[in-house]
This record gives sequence, C-alpha cells and structure tokens, in this order.
Amino acid sequence: MTSRWVFGLIFLVCAALLGVAFYMEHVMGLEPCPLCWLQRFGFMGAGLVSFLALLQGPTGFGVRIYGFLLVLTAGAGLGVASRQLWLQSLPADQVPACGPSVDYMLEVLPWFEVLSTALRGTGDCAQVVWRFLGLSIPGWTAVFFSLLVIIGLILVFRRRKSGEWIRS
Repeated sequence: MTSRWVFGLIFLVCAALLGVAFYMEHVMGLEPCPLCWLQRFGFMGAGLVSFLALLQGPTGFGVRIYGFLLVLTAGAGLGVASRQLWLQSLPADQVPACGPSVDYMLEVLPWFEVLSTALRGTGDCAQVVWRFLGLSIPGWTAVFFSLLVIIGLILVFRRRKSGEWIRS
C-alpha cells in the first residue's frame, strides 16, 4: 500500500463523514451547534491535507510532513470533540446557557469572538440529540479523530523496512 493510497482512503473517509454530517443536518433536521461546526472544520482540514498528499504523492520526508499536518488537524478536532463530550457529561445545573446560532453570530459578531464563543460551547452543545451504539455524535467524531491521529503518528514516526505496509 503506497502513501498515496493511505491519504486517498483518509480523504474518502473525511468526505463520507462530512456527507453524514450534512445528511443529519438537512435530511434529519439536526441543527449543528458551534462545536459541531468546529468538528466539521477538523474533518475538512484533515481531508484537505489528505487530498493534497494524494495529488502530490509524497515520498520519504514528505510523507512525514503530511502525517504531521494530519496529526495537527485531527488533534484539533479531537480536542473540540472532547470539549463537547465533557459538556454533555455535565449535570443539568452546570450546563452553560444556550447561545445564538452560528449563522447569527457570524452576522453580528467579529470573527474572533465567534471562534471564542464556539470553543467555549453553549447549552446547545451539551444536548445529546442522536446516539448510535451508545455513542453520541461527538463520541463518534472523537473515535474517527483518534484514528486519524494514530495514522498520522504512524506516518510521522514509522521506520522504513522492507515489505512494510506503506511504501513511499
């Protein structure tokens, strides 16, 4: 398996996850909270890094650079998913107040304040509106971000040996 195949597969997984997110929003009617939007940006970043690596077909040190960028983008997404999972675990009396929608905030607030508010999370972020196999949406995104971080770390720190599963 070449690095191009690995990055191509990661790109397809990220695209599929974003497709599921948009399906949940537009077909199932689930309104994404600010932290959900940031998790989407994490998958967009990981997908973009993987798409660029797929196009370039890096070898040697280039694979490590793209692996590092994958760790950064997926790690940021994992941090956001972890924040949302923490908010969802809070007792009802400790959950922050609900805030305005992301669309409204983008219209009236400066970009930095929108980002700051989104990172803090709102009461909307603490609501569990969907579960699959016992995990909420941020639980599943944390699983996928963790897998992407692990794959990125493998790409960064792997030692080249004959017959290994990733050829440059």
